[in-house]
Amino acid sequence: MAEVRSSGGTANAAPIPFIDLVAQHKTIEREVMEVVERVFATQSFILGEEVAMLEAETATYCDAHEAIGCASGTDALILALMALGIGPGDEVITSPFTFFATASSIVRVGATPVFADIDPVSFNLDPAAVDAAVTPRTKAIMPVHLFGQVAEMVPLLRTAARYGLAVIEDACQAIGAEYHGRRAGVLGTIGCFSFFPTKNLGGAGDGGIITTDDPDLAKRMRRLRVHGDSGGYTHVEVGLNSRLDALQAAVLRVKLRHLDDWTAARQQNAARYQQQFQRQGLSGYLTAPEILPERRHVFNQYVTRIAGGQRNAVLAALKADQIGAAVYYPIPLHLQQCFSNLGYVTGDLPESERACREVLALPIYSELPAGDQERVIAGLRSALGVDRATTRMKRAA
Repeated sequence: MAEVRSSGGTANAAPIPFIDLVAQHKTIEREVMEVVERVFATQSFILGEEVAMLEAETATYCDAHEAIGCASGTDALILALMALGIGPGDEVITSPFTFFATASSIVRVGATPVFADIDPVSFNLDPAAVDAAVTPRTKAIMPVHLFGQVAEMVPLLRTAARYGLAVIEDACQAIGAEYHGRRAGVLGTIGCFSFFPTKNLGGAGDGGIITTDDPDLAKRMRRLRVHGDSGGYTHVEVGLNSRLDALQAAVLRVKLRHLDDWTAARQQNAARYQQQFQRQGLSGYLTAPEILPERRHVFNQYVTRIAGGQRNAVLAALKADQIGAAVYYPIPLHLQQCFSNLGYVTGDLPESERACREVLALPIYSELPAGDQERVIAGLRSALGVDRATTRMKRAA
């Protein structure tokens, strides 16, 4: 196993952040402040015209018939489940390798999450594992388009059709991602998106949106987000208080106009990593993310694999060099303490567990300077011992 250590050569260099929201804001600050002032001038802060316009523009962007704004990506998932009538006694198959909200939303409506293992290349649900997990209690499949790449939807949709299941896309990390030319959020029954500030399309706080081509589901989700009120304080069911703020909508409308440019910059940064990993001899030490065929990967995160038990040491070495990096995710959901009642044990979902031991995310944000990216790669070379291995090989020759 290669020795892992800090390069020790960047003590006086400026830190490289994992993500820099300030850099993005500076490029659109005037546009954002103009719309913020407009909202304050109207004093209309909840739902209203700004939200309606964002819904229309997001629906167009995603090629959906309907879009419904809500308070967060988590609420988007909960509202989708509620609208489909999923609750106690029902099961929803989903991934254990994802952010906590994917599974917690299922529990929140009283249903049971059933975890299926992931494909090791894409980190997304393995369709064969999903098919094997279906029971008479299964009511929906919730694939996650993790890190910005759409899950393998064709076999998942076939399984859903075979058993009469709904498909809720957790597209919280994947706005603008595509699968066979179609956008994330319109491939299943309902699509759910997050506007958390670190997302590709991030707000000035929490926010979310839901997409669907089903007008009846859209009508119900609009009602559910306002306490189940059908109008005039007539509550036909118990819903949530999950309204999107007009301030968030106004800011997001500005950012949506820039989203494709930012996505292109993320894709360029991803391509530069791939090229430099190969050119600088890193390919044998780590595994770069793979873009699967017929996909548009939007790279919400750039997640590598570092095998051999070295991931934590590499992460520590990068941090010592003031290079931002992160682990998404360190513990699979089926092994989280709060889900221990489900009965999963270590070894049940080996690919998800292996991913949690190996993954390391590198800076990928659209404003990342090329020089900073070069420092990230140099830090990886040092941490993984690539330079020392190359020197030994030259001496041996």
